Amino acid sequence: MANYGMKEITATLKELKGSFLESFLRHPWPPRSARERSQAIFQNFFLHIQSARIHLYSLKPAFTMGLGLISFFLFLLLTISGIFLMVYYNPTTELAYINVKDISFVVDYGRYIRNIHRWGAHGMVFAVLLHMVRVFYTGSYKRSRKFNWIIGLLLLTITMGLSYTGYLLPWDQLAYWAVTIGANIAASFSEITNALSITRFIDIGSFNKQLLIGGNTIGQEALTRFYLLHIIILPIICITLIGVHFWRIRKDGGLSRPDNADEIIKNMKSIADMADGIKGKQEKSAAADKNKTYGLMELVKDRTPQVDLDLDNTVPMWPTGVWAEISVLMVTLSAMLFLSYFFDAPLKEIANPSVPENPAKAPWYFLGLQELVSYSAFMGGIGIPAIVMIGLALIPYIDKEEREFGVWFSGAEGRSTAGKSVLFSAVSLILILAFTVKLGWLRNWFPGIPQIIITFLNPGTIIVFLFAAWSVYIIKLTGSRRMGAVALFTCFLAGFIILTIMGTYFRGPNWDFYWSPSQWPVH
Repeated sequence: MANYGMKEITATLKELKGSFLESFLRHPWPPRSARERSQAIFQNFFLHIQSARIHLYSLKPAFTMGLGLISFFLFLLLTISGIFLMVYYNPTTELAYINVKDISFVVDYGRYIRNIHRWGAHGMVFAVLLHMVRVFYTGSYKRSRKFNWIIGLLLLTITMGLSYTGYLLPWDQLAYWAVTIGANIAASFSEITNALSITRFIDIGSFNKQLLIGGNTIGQEALTRFYLLHIIILPIICITLIGVHFWRIRKDGGLSRPDNADEIIKNMKSIADMADGIKGKQEKSAAADKNKTYGLMELVKDRTPQVDLDLDNTVPMWPTGVWAEISVLMVTLSAMLFLSYFFDAPLKEIANPSVPENPAKAPWYFLGLQELVSYSAFMGGIGIPAIVMIGLALIPYIDKEEREFGVWFSGAEGRSTAGKSVLFSAVSLILILAFTVKLGWLRNWFPGIPQIIITFLNPGTIIVFLFAAWSVYIIKLTGSRRMGAVALFTCFLAGFIILTIMGTYFRGPNWDFYWSPSQWPVH
């Protein structure tokens, strides 16, 4: 009896792995048929946000480049590494800098965790920006995807906010003077209220500044606010928006693709062969699947993206799509580990209010904004960014053309328009920058000129006006609002790159122009 009991216990233990997997996954493992592979998506919490099938065109690396996935994986990496950093970090002005030094030089593997967090933040900003560029130029904001474009813009804003609040936490010189610049931008509403002589009644600038830094001076209250924003408020908003963003992609028919994607797949031999092989496996598994059932959406015809779609040239998300996602994850993780091993995250001297940074330069993704702020704190830091974001948000609702959905630049005309727009924006912006560097601006010529004129008439606002005028010209020339949108977006993209290069390489102490850092004055 004892031997029989032990044999029964041993057999039960051997079956434990399969029983646990079946209870966790809620379907047989491994999946053996198309139905079971679909159940792997439908019945799994972690995979359910994805569609059950994916089109072969969406697996082309050159179309999406995996930028959305890279952005998401970097967010997960930042969350995990950030939790480790929180263990050793105290958000106080007395200890923050010391804690970061300890993380970098005392804590085991602390330097690598901090490096991963820093370069992951830079990588996420870069990936989100490129993802927005890809979505725009392929026209993937059209049809039922309009609102998801808005969600994407909100995610871009939150990503910038996470990066800004993150690099303030070490409380070094970069952090302190970045807070100072941010506080001055928040207070820049006073440029308008002072000009209208209503500041004593409605002091929006002072209110914004005190709300941001917790008082009139930068100190512990400011650090506490940015810490809470960075670890609680912004991440919660970001996680929520990411969930909605992914859910909308699924409900809008999966990743965007051209209307003739099936024809393109047939003409691509490697993918066509893969499709034939998968189709044969699907037919075999369907014949073996005696429990095949149909859901309501498989029986009802409608005009939504999810219904009445042909299953040709599609494959189950599990395992084909999931393995593709895992590949992107491994490449992303490898790149971050490489950067973190060979390049250390910067850390300047401890924050010192009596010794201002000169030049106080923001990270690369804020340098274009910093160049605009040097002309006018209000328009450069608030007005122009607001105009750009509102303009981007309106694009899907203004551009209602159905032409070339899911095609880069909407065809040859779009490529030509984008090329002309790059040339126009580069020439006009470089000429304005050269004029400003050589001859100055209104304040240099007329020292007593009212500030309200400088606020609304400066190189930044002139650049925006020129770009808008170019877009209107393209619309009249081509008769296409899509081409006008391509022109405007390309101008702003090229302008962002040029202003970033300007701030990175040609701005020195007092934000003056220098051909090289070797020309900077020596103190």
